[in-house]
Amino acid sequence: MSKYETIKQDAYRQNMALPKLGLVLFTFGNASVADPSAGVFAIKPSGVAYTELTPEKMVIVDFEGKVVEGDLRPSSDTKTHAVLYKHWPAIGGIVHTHSTYATAWAQSLRDIPIYGTTHADHLTTDIPCAPPMADEMIAGDYEYETGFQILNHFNDHGLDYKEIEMVLVGNHAPFTWGKTGEKAIYNSAVLEYVAKMAVLTEGINPDAPRLKGALIKKHYERKHGSDSYYGQV
Repeated sequence: MSKYETIKQDAYRQNMALPKLGLVLFTFGNASVADPSAGVFAIKPSGVAYTELTPEKMVIVDFEGKVVEGDLRPSSDTKTHAVLYKHWPAIGGIVHTHSTYATAWAQSLRDIPIYGTTHADHLTTDIPCAPPMADEMIAGDYEYETGFQILNHFNDHGLDYKEIEMVLVGNHAPFTWGKTGEKAIYNSAVLEYVAKMAVLTEGINPDAPRLKGALIKKHYERKHGSDSYYGQV
């Protein structure tokens, strides 16, 4: 048995959740789960259909993007995951999809405005959209540079990756993360749901106002922080 069996099993479960949640079509997505203490993560192999996945097929990669264990090539997005794990140590799982509504916002090069309380239950800000990558980054080590496109956008705008666990990459698609692989999947599903509602909101009322601050504060704080009261203690 592999010494990385735990994260391989976890990565398999999270990847299998993506088609069940309607977040991927064919092989358009991937999920990874990290073991920060070992400096490695397990990720879906490239181009393998979800119906053919097994825990044994998960590939183990270090935070430099080098394969540590596995017979298959890891996801083509592996270097993006590696960059985020290396620079954001609180992350335990990452998900990348081309889910319909979130990707549409990415292609539109727009942050997703905070219109309602569903959004505010999870974030107090718009969902950020990083700009399209510069030509020299695209021509370089593309997936590696994608990771830095995300890092740079957060750094340039003073965003906290521990508070905002999702991003759109302009003209590309969404990435989400969390302390665990399960939380990263949850965030991916939430992002798609909020993205869809924002599209419908603007379709019904193109001049829809942003959610007012008092409601943002109320809905976020009732689920997060020392005074939260949502759910069971």
